[in-house]
Parts: sequence; structure tokens; C-alpha cells
Amino acid sequence: MAAATHMIIPPNLDARLDTLPDYPFARLAKLLGAPPNADSIVMSIGEPQHTPPAVVADILSANAPLWGKYPPANGSAELRQAVADWAKRRYDLPDGLIDPEKAILPVAGTREALYLIAQTVCGDRGGQRPLVLLPNPFYQVYAGAAVMAGAEPVFVPGSAGPASQPDFSALPAEALDRTALAYLCTPANPQGMVADAELLERQVRTARKHGFVLASDECYSEIWDKAPPPGVLGACASLGDGLANVLMFNSLSKRSSVPGLRSGVVIGDEAVIRAFSRLRSYGGAATPLPIAAAAAALWGDETHVVESRDLYRAKLDMAEKLLGDRFGFTRPAGGFFLWLNVGDGEQAAIKLWREANIRVLPGAYLAAEDSEDGNPGQPYIRVALVHDLATTETALKAIVSVLGG
Repeated sequence: MAAATHMIIPPNLDARLDTLPDYPFARLAKLLGAPPNADSIVMSIGEPQHTPPAVVADILSANAPLWGKYPPANGSAELRQAVADWAKRRYDLPDGLIDPEKAILPVAGTREALYLIAQTVCGDRGGQRPLVLLPNPFYQVYAGAAVMAGAEPVFVPGSAGPASQPDFSALPAEALDRTALAYLCTPANPQGMVADAELLERQVRTARKHGFVLASDECYSEIWDKAPPPGVLGACASLGDGLANVLMFNSLSKRSSVPGLRSGVVIGDEAVIRAFSRLRSYGGAATPLPIAAAAAALWGDETHVVESRDLYRAKLDMAEKLLGDRFGFTRPAGGFFLWLNVGDGEQAAIKLWREANIRVLPGAYLAAEDSEDGNPGQPYIRVALVHDLATTETALKAIVSVLGG
């Protein structure tokens, strides 16, 4: 007798999953066919390799008894206050703009939060399927969040070409009225360009006019070259009306070189934070109290951030010297990625792996097909400058040698 057939994955879920490509690093593993080895230089992932501040280990050790306590879903009061104080200093915000009890939500890294925010705000819009706006190229979590929330992702190219930020205000009003959520990334991953204050204010006004949430992913905000990037919180301060319709996402992974700490934060619209916190109380990971203590100390200190930023700047200096005008090199205003035009990102990634034991990420894995222009990331590779200066120099020289240009 034949075994009974049991439904494991519901058809509607299966259909949504089928619309998602494999995650970029899974695609890269398939492309290259072998994992990194001890001698590989892995520049495919944005995992900071700078030495974490020593205070982290000290605070975790001092607070070891707190591992035995369940942490509150909204983090510790000390952590929320430290984040509020940092944001006020960083963006010169007026007193009272951020209520640490109502407008701040610590999260377990921003990937989880960027995904779950779509589950919070994506309901039907006037009886129509909601839209989620996102840049192209983009952080893949944005697209996954949109699709799995039942929304339709809309990929918005840069308003002035591939080296620019999208301007959501330029979209048709009927599309904006259907929009539930818009993701912005500044400094952008992978290109490193920054949204200026005027554009940020325009994005905020558009979100408020059409009643959607603007999620500004600013995880690279503290790694900058010439000047600190403006942020969406500053735009809110300039426009007035508090933090309405706006969420800012940031984390300590890049700022403080502690990706393993999994400590991020969301700041913004109190009504959205309240709903988001309620959802996360069911399905989100709370920040353990020893980690909250370490995170509070890190948000309160700028010395280690300046030192790390100087190291990234030195690597950009080296990249500019070694690459020159090859591969369309442009010095990024923020972040630590190089976005290099090598003609065919996949073929370049294969060649660098086979001939130099270097892993980079094909740009096509970070972008979506455009009906008119194809995949805007196809000619590019993303190179993460996360290693020490000597390793970075070795890798960049190998890239020039292998790929020419």
C-alpha cells in the first residue's frame, strides 16, 4: 500500500519561497564549488575583522551572573538611554525628540529587525496588495521580508544612475498610495553612496504624505571617509512632527567591530515601535543582559569608533593607490565595500578564487533584474575591506594582477 501523502509546506508558502533566489552566500558557494581554506582571503562578506574593544570581554565577564536571567523584550533601561544619548550627540537632536522608553527598541542584530518590520506593517492598502519599495542593488533581507509578508517588492533604481540613491518621491502617486514600507540604505550596501539631508527630508515627507513607514538602514553610518553622513533622525528634527512614519536601524556590528555580539537597535515612530515590540515579544530574540551592558558601554564611547574608522580610511587610501582608475574605482563615501566594474561579476569571482584564493561576491547576487536594463549588478563584484592592512594590500594587488584592468 502506498504511503499517505502529507503536506509539509503549504502551497502559498512554497510559492513565496520559490520567488526568492538562494541567499547570496549560498549562491557563491555553489558558484565556487569549494569552501574557504585556511589560506583564503574572504572578502565576500562584510564581517569586520578589526579587534573588538577590550571592554566588551571585561563587561561580559563582570555581568556573568546575569546569564541566568531572562532579559526583557525591550532591552535594559541603561541600553535604551545610552542609545538615546548617542543619537542626540550624533545628529544634534533637540531634547525630547527621542523618548528612550517609547521610541527605542534593542534587537538581536538588525537583520532580524529589518525582516520582521515587514511582518508588522504590511497589511492590504485599500483592498490592494501592499507594495514594499527597496533600492536596486539592495540588501537581500529587504526582498525576503517583502515577499514573505505577502507584499510586492518594487525595485527602485538610483535617481541619477547606479551611483546614486533612489528617490521614492518620484514614483507615481498610485504606487506610493499602495506602499506600506520603503527600505532605504545609507551609506548604501554595496555602493557606499550617502543620501544627503535634502533627499532624506524628501523621503520622510513622502512617507508621511502617503502613509507608509520609511525604514532607514544606517548600519554603516559610523564608517565614513570625509564627513559623517546625515541620518533620517536629523531629517525628522529639521522637518518637525517628531518621528512620525520613520524608523532608523543601526547596530554595533560595523560601528564597534562586534558582529558576534548581535546587538542592534531601532529608533523611531512610537506607535510603530509599540506594535513592533508586541510582535517581537512573540517571535523575536531579546538582548541578554550581559550583552545589553556591553552594548550600553559601546554606544557611550567614541574613541574605539574613531580608531576603527581610521583603519578603514587607510585601506581606502591603499585601494585608491593600487587600483587607480581601474574597474571604475570610486572611493565610497561610507561603508567598507568596493564596488568594482569587472565586466562579468561571476566570471571574475571564479577567476579570483581559482587563481588567487580570494573570495568576492558577484554584484548580480545583490540586485534584481530590471525589465529594461537587465541586472544592474551583473558587471560588478563587491569587495569587503574588512581585513588588516597587510592582508588587504596582498588581496588588492592580486585582484589587479588576476583581473588586469
